[in-house]
Amino acid sequence: MVQYNGTPPRNQAPRLLEQVRVTIRAKHYSLRTEDTYVQWIRRFILFHDKRHPQAMGAAEVQQFLTDLAVTHQVAASTQNQALSALVFLYFSTVHFFLLNGDMELNKNRQIFVNKML
Repeated sequence: MVQYNGTPPRNQAPRLLEQVRVTIRAKHYSLRTEDTYVQWIRRFILFHDKRHPQAMGAAEVQQFLTDLAVTHQVAASTQNQALSALVFLYFSTVHFFLLNGDMELNKNRQIFVNKML
């Protein structure tokens, strides 16, 4: 069994969730925030059958958040936490902008989804 020490082998780029962890640590976020964001990002990827986030966009984020609200009946604050994790993923790690006609970004870099439910 090979043990993973936090650094990828020399011939491989770091995996996505490891990139997220490195970015969060570079921005000096708390460890609890790191764990929570990674958990939401993992749930998002698994919800969409392990597709890479670069292959997805705002429509998939909206589907995930709608499923959380409708199927799992989570509170609005939980849905906002999931959205924050995904915004962090796309803006800070994947460097892909989610904005389309249904989403707006205000001057404080907060995303508002116009047609959620």
